Amino acid sequence: MKVTPLTEAAPRPRQVAVGTFDGVHLGHREVIRGSDTVLTFDPHPLQVIHPGAAPKLLDSFALKRDLIASLGVAELVVVPFDRDFAARTHQQFVDAVLVAGLEATHVSVGENFRFGRAARGDADYLRSRPEFETRVVPIVEVEGETVSSSHIRALVAAGDVVAAARFLGAPFTLEGEVVEGDRRGRELGMPTANLVPGDRLAYPGHGVYAATVQGRPAAVNVGVRPTFESGRGVVIEAHLIDFDDDLYGQTIRISFLARLRGERRFDSVEALVDQMHADVEEARMICAAAASVSRP
Repeated sequence: MKVTPLTEAAPRPRQVAVGTFDGVHLGHREVIRGSDTVLTFDPHPLQVIHPGAAPKLLDSFALKRDLIASLGVAELVVVPFDRDFAARTHQQFVDAVLVAGLEATHVSVGENFRFGRAARGDADYLRSRPEFETRVVPIVEVEGETVSSSHIRALVAAGDVVAAARFLGAPFTLEGEVVEGDRRGRELGMPTANLVPGDRLAYPGHGVYAATVQGRPAAVNVGVRPTFESGRGVVIEAHLIDFDDDLYGQTIRISFLARLRGERRFDSVEALVDQMHADVEEARMICAAAASVSRP
C-alpha cells in the first residue's frame, strides 16, 4: 500500500473512505470495504482542536497503516492535521480535498462522520454533492452492542481484551519500544521485554495477560509491580515464552488475547515466582489455542 501526504497526492479518480479510523474496528472495516483509497488524519483532530478531550488512541499510526493495508487498500492519503486545516469549512474540505485534490468518484463514510469547521459537515451534505456518489455506512453492532472506538477503549482499560477483540475483529495490539528495566525479571528466571505506555496510547488495565509478541506466545504483566514497591509508574512487562534474545531498542507489537488475573502483591518472592510459572503455562495454552488469531 502506498502512503501519501495529502499535499503529494496526484489527482486521479478514486473511491475514497474518509475517517480517523482509530482502531480500524469492524465498523471502520465496513466503511473501508470497496474503497481503493483511505483518507485519514494525523494527528487525531481532537489533539489539535481540543487537546484536553483527545482520546487515548487504540493504534499507533504505524499499526493503523498496517491494518488498513491488510484490507487490500491501494493508497493511504494522510492529512497533516493542524490549526489551518481545522479552520476549513466543510465546503472547502470537499472542494479542495475530495474533488480537486483526490478527484473522488465515490466517497464512503460512517453515518456519524462530521467534518469541517465546527463539525458542520455531515453525511447529508456529502450526499448533496453531485461530483461523487456517497455511501453512508450505518452504525455496526455486535451482539446488540454498538461498535465504536470509545467503547473499545473502555473495554481495554477495564482489561476485557476478549470483548475488545470481538469489536476490533482481532486482538487489541499495543506497539512500543523496548526499554531498559531493572532486570528483576531476569533475576527471577523470567526475563521480560519492557514497554512504558505513551501518554497518547490506550493500554489494558492492570493485570496479567496471555498475549503474543511478534507472533510468539507471551505472558504479560501490566502494572506497577506491587510486590517490589519500586515507585515506578506503569510498565508493561512481556515475558516471551521459550525466547531469550535481547530486544532492547526494538519496536515490538503485543497482541493481548486474554486476561489471566489481576495484579496483586505477594507475601514473598517465592510465592510470586510460583504464580509467574503458573501464569506462563496458562498463557502458553491460550496462545496455542489462539495461534490462528493475529493482527498485522
